[in-house]
Amino acid sequence: MIYRFRVILDNDTEEDVFRDLEIRETDTMEDLHNIITQSFGFDGTEMASFYLSDDEWNQGEEISLFDMSEGANQVKLMNETALDDTVHEAQTKLIYVYDFFNMWTFFVELAEIAEETEGVDYPNLMFVQGQVPDSAPEKVFEAESDDIYDEFDDDYNIDDYDNLDFDENWN
Repeated sequence: MIYRFRVILDNDTEEDVFRDLEIRETDTMEDLHNIITQSFGFDGTEMASFYLSDDEWNQGEEISLFDMSEGANQVKLMNETALDDTVHEAQTKLIYVYDFFNMWTFFVELAEIAEETEGVDYPNLMFVQGQVPDSAPEKVFEAESDDIYDEFDDDYNIDDYDNLDFDENWN
């Protein structure tokens, strides 16, 4: 079977930027990563992760390109995770983040599961809409509370050691 995905760049521009692509259900998450980076014109050398997502695009479990956990936690890796073990009729949405310094963020949605077409090479880029901007769209991260920093004194001077409320010779 073939998975057909729509991959949408999360941006605030007037123009929609997305790619429609096809990939075999038995391919890995790393194969999906590769076609996404190629179809958007990235070289694929930066760190990246997929995150399972619910219908409201809330970020869930991570599937990483590399294991950066230093052995503390078990991490799912893209090259060890098959598409059909991750994406299916009940789990159709993923968030994909490429290049953690620039935070290129994409919404990946399974649009259709179809029969393989004879003579088509997979993965297959089916449709391109929009141009990728020169730099990643800026992200505005909102705190759960609008006034999360109200409790801090705006007149606080970090270099004013004489008025700090602790014993500097505590050890």
